[in-house]
Amino acid sequence: MRKKRVLLFSEGFGTGHTGAAYALAEGIKLLNPDVQCRVIELGKFLNPTVAPWILSAYRKTVSSQPKLVGMMYKTQYHKSLNPLTKMALHRIFYTHASQVIEQLKPDLIICTHPIPAAVISRLKRRGLNVPLYTLITDYDAHGSWVNSEVNRYLVSTPRVKSILTGRGIAPELVTVTGIPVHPKFWERSNKTLLRKELGLADIPTVLIMGGGWGLMFGKEIMHSLTARMDDIQLVFCMGSNEKLIAKMKSNPLLNHPNVKILGYSSEINKLMDASDLLITKPGGMTCTEGQAKGIPMLFYKAIPGQEEKNCQYFVELGLAEVLDSEVVNKWFTMMLREYSVLEEQRRRRLAPDKHQPQSCATTVLKMLGNPVSEATEIRGSRAQARNEEPVCITP
Repeated sequence: MRKKRVLLFSEGFGTGHTGAAYALAEGIKLLNPDVQCRVIELGKFLNPTVAPWILSAYRKTVSSQPKLVGMMYKTQYHKSLNPLTKMALHRIFYTHASQVIEQLKPDLIICTHPIPAAVISRLKRRGLNVPLYTLITDYDAHGSWVNSEVNRYLVSTPRVKSILTGRGIAPELVTVTGIPVHPKFWERSNKTLLRKELGLADIPTVLIMGGGWGLMFGKEIMHSLTARMDDIQLVFCMGSNEKLIAKMKSNPLLNHPNVKILGYSSEINKLMDASDLLITKPGGMTCTEGQAKGIPMLFYKAIPGQEEKNCQYFVELGLAEVLDSEVVNKWFTMMLREYSVLEEQRRRRLAPDKHQPQSCATTVLKMLGNPVSEATEIRGSRAQARNEEPVCITP
């Protein structure tokens, strides 16, 4: 019997969209190895010369003109991509998309970015007969995600489902699955053993993630972060931003045994398990990974638009706070004086009736008609019921 094939299309505008695609693919393969998955950043695959220029321009615009990005997000919030834009995208960048699909012959296409979703929707309107799922990778639903040809939407929360149904999408076409995370984030490992493995001191630890966008801390916040380095360990994970890494390593303020400055790491799951607090931008993927690990989060400098919505969601749910010096001081004091209380709160957040990061992979398998274990089905159903249950974890 021919194995089922799932084709996942993404784009490289930030790491979250493609990260979600790979996470879902790995989750599906773990739960049912008989299902074949392929992840492709469609624009980069079809136009390897032009795509990097577009991505670079996007990153520069986000970094230098965030207010413009936010204004564009808000003014287009309720609008889908119009047919003319879809046609232009197809002819300029995605002319051979149908050939890729014909060659790979998927049973299901899942798009984790609005642009390939729009392109595949256009192909479906012109005769493509493959089910199309759109996986929304944030805690909001911009109008660009919406296409009438989509067979099903997979969304993070009941709130996002309400946004879509409010735009006229039938409720039965929207399934709350949560945003998928890699199976490495499905379970928590022993903190003490991990710290030893990673070469970290066995003391309260803060993971600070920056990377491609840089760290946008003022002097006051940086002073608060480094004021207790003798007692609290700081692990900076800066991705592939070599200039920032070199600058930080040459900063005398960060020259301390309890400060670790790392580049790209494939072990973020271990670093989250080894840490007690996460400081990061509120990207949809990072927030979801942090939630899967039960780690409290502090957010800095949200990009106007979807990151602001992500920040709002997690703060309202009590899973995060917005970063400032007062908040840093509060958490650091808590880590030093009431460490066992924080650990117990984290343990409760990871209880089986709350911790369901595999729900998206389970849902896709069920829709494909492929079997999953009874235990997996039970855990997946619980995930939909608890998705927006408030969990107050702040001090």
